[in-house]
Amino acid sequence: MTTTPTRTTTPYRSALHPARAGFLRLLRAEWTKFWTVRAWLLVLAVAAVVTVVVCELGASGSSTSGGPPVVTGPGGEVVNDAFRFNHRPLTGDGTVTARVTGLKSTDGKALEPWAKAGIIVKSSLKQGSSYAAVMATPGHGVRLQWNFTHDKSGPSSDLTQAPQWLRLKRAGDTLTAYESVDGRQWNRVGTVRLDGLPTTVQVGLFLGTPNHQVVRRSFGGSSETAGSGEATGTFDHLTLQGKSTDSTWTATDIGGPALNGSPDNRRPGTTTVTPAGTYTLTGRGDIAPDETIPDIVQMSFQGIFVGLLFMVALGTLFVTTEYKRGLIRTTFTATPSRLKVLAAKATVIGAITFTTGLLATAVGFTLAQRALHSNGFKPPEYPDFSLLDHPALRAVVGSAVLLSLVAVLALSLGVVLRNSAGTIATLVVLVILPQILSFALPLGVAQWLLRVTPAAAFAVQQGVTYYPQVQHNCLPEAGCYPLSPYNGLAVLVAYAAAALLLAAWTVRRRDA
Repeated sequence: MTTTPTRTTTPYRSALHPARAGFLRLLRAEWTKFWTVRAWLLVLAVAAVVTVVVCELGASGSSTSGGPPVVTGPGGEVVNDAFRFNHRPLTGDGTVTARVTGLKSTDGKALEPWAKAGIIVKSSLKQGSSYAAVMATPGHGVRLQWNFTHDKSGPSSDLTQAPQWLRLKRAGDTLTAYESVDGRQWNRVGTVRLDGLPTTVQVGLFLGTPNHQVVRRSFGGSSETAGSGEATGTFDHLTLQGKSTDSTWTATDIGGPALNGSPDNRRPGTTTVTPAGTYTLTGRGDIAPDETIPDIVQMSFQGIFVGLLFMVALGTLFVTTEYKRGLIRTTFTATPSRLKVLAAKATVIGAITFTTGLLATAVGFTLAQRALHSNGFKPPEYPDFSLLDHPALRAVVGSAVLLSLVAVLALSLGVVLRNSAGTIATLVVLVILPQILSFALPLGVAQWLLRVTPAAAFAVQQGVTYYPQVQHNCLPEAGCYPLSPYNGLAVLVAYAAAALLLAAWTVRRRDA
């Protein structure tokens, strides 16, 4: 009997499969796919060129006729510095104390929440000079503010219910603010340092109130009107401890005609003193950053809105074309790990659109700034931003991130919908339509849209700082977004991440 030997056969395993399934190889494959399709390269090039051209054209179409001379603060920022001041000189260290007994509007309108009455130490009577002030406000309690851009909250108080004692103590360049409800027990509000404070400063009572602002919304935009407000504050128990070269209090309108030699629209303030030592100050004006200056950083990025459409198309076609032609089956056959394929596609399209967007926005911003300067947007009223200044750099890089995230969002929705027209239409509704509707809808609804939709990411282009101690109407058509730059961009990040997770879930559960 002959025994036939048994042959053991080893199953075939391709030596190419593990390598091709590696993520780096996938990246290379997806990269090659993109660069071998000439139509996509053309769209990418046109997107960059159009973005740059529209940025420059938009800036070239903007002009300013100039206005009255601006006031700049110690940090170079444009500020408002106009108020009624009852003052005396103080040489060296000292303390000024007063009680605010009332604050009311005198023009028949509601008192502005940031109307202010208190005591102040100011380096000089010149507008824009450094200062520190402790004040009572009708809507925000006791505040310590200094050098226009800084604000620290103190206890909440209601001047209609009880008077408010205030005190400001100077020791060299250091000033400490206090408050009290009875004039005996004092609570420290805060301490600030004003570098370079001169030996002799001006101290005393002050009063100011922002302008009344009325916003009217209609289809196609908004109109904002400002009416000059006027307020009256009453004080008593005014004392000054320290060396003074003048024993009498002098009333001055900071920023008024008596100082700048030119007429303005403000009626001169008044100060009256009773024999019992009650001071009544009536006046207008405000001590705060000026937020009415147009945002020349954001004005330099008008081309991003157009370039975004091209990135939406690229992100969509990068995946829907494979579904349409059935090539996605070949891709998944070569690489069974579908999540790796999706990650490689998202990485490639995100990297390509970010790099292209960064180049386009950098060039577009530079050319737009040059055009704006030639049209009158120059210092000191308008800052001179270079590409490396933080507001400009954040807007340039942020805009490039915005474009790449939108491309990734389009890719992810393309995986879910598998339809180019449907994906592009969905992105238009999510990203572009809220921008358009925000110009016509009621302000509250418009701001809600710009908080919860991917359009919130356009906030990253803002170059103006909005200070909490300034009452302002955030109008979309004026380039104001309700979220901060990074928070707005985070909304788009959340949308892109959610869409990518949905695409991953979808691609694993259904056939190609």
